[in-house]
Formats: sequence, structure tokens, C-alpha cells
Amino acid sequence: MDLAFTPEEQKFREDIRAWVRANLPEDIAHKVHNALHLMREDMQRWAKILGKKGWLGYGWPKEFGGPGWSAVQKHLFEEECALAGAPRIVPFGPVMVAPVIMAFGSPEQQKRFLPGIASGEVWWSQGYSEPGSGSDLASLKTRAERKGDKYIVNGQKTWTTLAQYGEWIFCLVRTSTEGKPQTGISFLLIDMKSPGVTVRPIIMLDGGHEVNEVFFDNVEVPAENLIGEENKGWTYAKHLLSHERTNIADVNRAKRELERLKRIARSEGVWTDTRFRDEIAKLEVDIVALEMLVLRVLSAEKSGKNPLDIAGLLKIKGSEIQQRYSELMMLAAGPYALPFVREAMEAGYQGDYVGAAYIAPLAATYFNMRKTTIYGGSNEVQRNIVAQTVLG
Repeated sequence: MDLAFTPEEQKFREDIRAWVRANLPEDIAHKVHNALHLMREDMQRWAKILGKKGWLGYGWPKEFGGPGWSAVQKHLFEEECALAGAPRIVPFGPVMVAPVIMAFGSPEQQKRFLPGIASGEVWWSQGYSEPGSGSDLASLKTRAERKGDKYIVNGQKTWTTLAQYGEWIFCLVRTSTEGKPQTGISFLLIDMKSPGVTVRPIIMLDGGHEVNEVFFDNVEVPAENLIGEENKGWTYAKHLLSHERTNIADVNRAKRELERLKRIARSEGVWTDTRFRDEIAKLEVDIVALEMLVLRVLSAEKSGKNPLDIAGLLKIKGSEIQQRYSELMMLAAGPYALPFVREAMEAGYQGDYVGAAYIAPLAATYFNMRKTTIYGGSNEVQRNIVAQTVLG
């Protein structure tokens, strides 16, 4: 196993670094480096810049308009974007539903949906979780009844990230109640402008509006929007979830946030505290270990071997690391990391504290990271999966 990058891969890294440096807007990078609130326009602007270059679907094969990069090249691209301060690509379109459409969609569906995803023009949302159906996703109840050439959809989805911006949503819906719960689920693409679709905000502890409830009241969906076969949606969902869990690990963002943690510790005068430095060191060791795990997978893929299915393991470690660096940032800032009034902070007001701008969003980041060990399949469930598939 060779974890070293080849000269060609190093040259690829340098080319990506130069391009990102030349094309990433400075105002967006400033927001990312300081964890300030990204507006829809910020995320969409960067997506369209990548889309114009043909890199929004950076993981796509050439036959679908992607660059056809190797696993190592994709990793290097993600790392350089993260370290430069680029926003994370909103994954629901290019990272999650696009691979499903490529693998299981018809040629007509591929021609219809993939170009808008690749260009960054169309915003997608994910309709999986429901009240009472989160980790036990197979118990979902949103119903899609076939009537002629359309489905009539009724039900509710919840915790739908950024659905207030969504133009299309991919949903798991129940089309049969016979047999095991998993066997009666289908994968449906729904236009969110359809009559009967209602999006209601869920306001979080920090005052932010990131997640939503989505209601379907007799929504008519053309049958041609069904991906693959009816009642085979669970198979397609598992294909998608492997992409989601690997994406959640996000070791490159963790490396960037580690450096931010060190900056905060120095600025707040706790860098000289030996015990605090020990905590940073332990976090850094775990980030390096996670990166080595990612590189092992990439090395196996490069050599033509099939690596173990460790998407769940990557998700467990990556999400725990995200929670730990947000906690340490809060500890470093002390009382100045208390919850804040979002509108006041965005207007530039920081009360009596005249320190660095990074203090403002620390509470929001901490609150937000509480979800990482739950979404994408809770870590408790993922540990069971790892035990069954890896340990036997």
C-alpha cells in the first residue's frame, strides 16, 4: 500500500490550487474561513463557477459530462477547495441524486435532469426523514398511489436541509404495503413548484433557518419521474447513502477547521495552556488517522482492489471530529462564545467585545454540529452495521 502521491498527482494538486485561488471570490472565502453565514447567493455563485468549468460534478464520469477524475484526484480537488475556503458543494444534486440517476435512471431522465445539476442552475433537496422515520427509514409513511400516468403523493418529510431554496426534491415514497417494509419503497423525483407542496421552516436554537418540514397534499407527479422500478427504491437509496456518509466525513474541512481552532486558541490566550494544547493534539491525531483511512481506501481503488465498505466508519469518525473541534472552539473563546442574536451579528454588532469576527458564530457552529452524529444514519446504527459487515 503506497500512500504517497505521484509526481503527476502533485502536479494536479498545484493546478487545482492555482485555479481555485484565481476563481474563488474573496468575500465567500472570508465567510467560510470565519464560519459566517452563507447566503443562498453565495453557495449558488460558487456552484455556477464550478459548473461553468465542468467541475461541479467533479466525481462524475466523462460520459455524463464530468471530468472523469480518479479517486485520488477527487480527493485532492476536495482538499484544495476546503483549504482555500470554498463552500462545501451542496451535495443533494451533484453528489447524491446524480449518481442514482446515472446508475438507475433512464436515458431520457439522464438527459433531462443531469445538465441542470452539472451547471448549478437547479437546486435539489432530499426527502428521506419523516416524523418517526429517521434512523428507521424503512418505516416511512409518505404514500404515492399510481393513477394512470401519474402518482398522487401524500405525506410529510422533515429535517429537509435548505428546502426553502429547493426547486426539485428526490423522495422515498411508499408504493406498497406488502412484504417487508423495504420492499414497498420507490424513488420519486418531485417538482417542488407542484401544487400541494408546502415548505415550513424549522427555526433552530441559533435562530437559523437551515432545515424544514415539507408537506405533500395530493401532489401529482408524472410517472416518468419514477427512478428505476417501482418498489425498488430501497436499493437505490442504499446506493445514495454510501455517497452521503462518505461526504459527511469531510476530512478536508476538518483539516481547515483545525487550523482555525489553532488561530482562535492563540488569539484568545489559551495556546500556552498545556492541557488545552493536549486536547488540540489529540484532535489532530484523530484527523490524521481519518485522513490515513481515506487514503487507504483511495490506494485500494487505485490498485484495482475492492476496499471494505467503510462508509459508515468514515461517517462515525468524521462526525465525532466535527463535534470535537466545535466544542474546543467554544472552550477557547470562553464567555464570548455565548449564543448570539444572528441579525445583530450579521449587521456587524458584537456588543462590548471588540475581538475578532470569528467569535460571533461559534455558538451557532456548536449547536449545528450536534446533528452530525444523527443525520445520514445515526452513529449508533452505523456501529451496528460496521460490526456486522466488517467484523462478521
